This record gives sequence, structure tokens and C-alpha cells, in this order.
Amino acid sequence: MSVRGRLRAARIAAIVLSLTTSLAGCGGAQVQQRQGNTPAPTQEIRGAGDTAHVLDARRAAGIADCPVSDQDVPAVAGGLPDVTLDCLGADSRVRLAGLRGTPLVINVWAQWCGPCRDEAPYLADAAGRAGDAVQFLGIDYLDPHPDLAVAFAEHAGWRYPQLVDPDKAIAADLRIVGPPQTILVAADGRIVHRHPGVLTSTKQLTDLITTHLGVPL
Repeated sequence: MSVRGRLRAARIAAIVLSLTTSLAGCGGAQVQQRQGNTPAPTQEIRGAGDTAHVLDARRAAGIADCPVSDQDVPAVAGGLPDVTLDCLGADSRVRLAGLRGTPLVINVWAQWCGPCRDEAPYLADAAGRAGDAVQFLGIDYLDPHPDLAVAFAEHAGWRYPQLVDPDKAIAADLRIVGPPQTILVAADGRIVHRHPGVLTSTKQLTDLITTHLGVPL
């Protein structure tokens, strides 16, 4: 092969290597999203209130209205952040720091998160056992599709309220790396336990509730 031919072949090989590396990077991002780590969505993230059909779908699914939060009570040191989020469907807003009076289980999830699907039945089961003794509250996190979030929650059997955080407003204060994450909050607003990662059984969750919130289930 001539010198010119060898140079041309080298240039072609370099281009192929560059394309292969780029495509591998895109594939890696997709795998990361499926595994439940923080995704890098390629489309604009929409809030839950873009269309009325999200609210209609939520109500049809039997998902409860979001709780009323105190707008004036001071935030508790070591408690939930003073962040206000929309309810899924945007019919109300909830100030996290103003949630008081009932022990609280907050589950951070997203419909694109594989491990969230794995733990979903355990949350539904524990919430059913808890009744009014413990408030369950979901936060649909960094999710571009609130309509799919409603479908996820309905399929999971979640009837407890759901908030949305499309812009990662809770990330820093609650140390959210990515969903799933479960946070237990005492009736006085203090965070008493954090469980990063997927829940593996109903018993694991009910044991956490009994140990950290003092509510036997």
C-alpha cells in the first residue's frame, strides 16, 4: 500500500473509532436510566400541570388528593426542606416543611426507574396496612412524562398522594442521587431514617416503620 493509501486508511479508522465511542456513550446513558440512576432526558421535562388530562387520569385511578400543609410553621432543623411541590395533576401544592402531625413515609420514584417497579408492590402493601396511622407520599422525580407516571402509580396499586419534582428541587436538601429512595419522617417533621436504593420486601419496609416511626404494622 502506498503512503497516501496508508494515511487514508488511518483517517478512516480514526473516524470509525470516534463514532463507536460516541454510540457507546449513548448506550451507556440509556442503560443507566433503566437501572434507576439519575437520567439525562433528551427532551424537555414537563410539569404535571401541562394538561388537564393528567389530573383527570389521576382521579380516575383513585390516587388521593395531596395533603394540606402548614404554610406558616417554621421548618425543623434536620427535617424536610422548605420546598413547595405541585401535586401530580397540579390541582394543589404542598410545602414539605409544613407536613406535620402524622408519621410520614416519602418514596422518591420515577416511571422510567426499573428498581422503582420492583419495590412498588411493597409500598402499596405497606400503605394498605398502615391505614391512617402513617401517611404515605410519593414524589415523582425528574420525570418528563407525568401521564405515564399516573399509569405507573395506578398499575402499582398506589392510592396515596403523589407530588412531582421535575426540576430536582429536593435533590440537594434530601441528598437524592437518584430514585428510588425512601425517607421516614416523624410526626414533628424530623427526618428519622433514609433508605437509599430499592426496598426488597414489605417486611423490610414495615420493620423500618416500626423501628423508626414507632408504628407497629
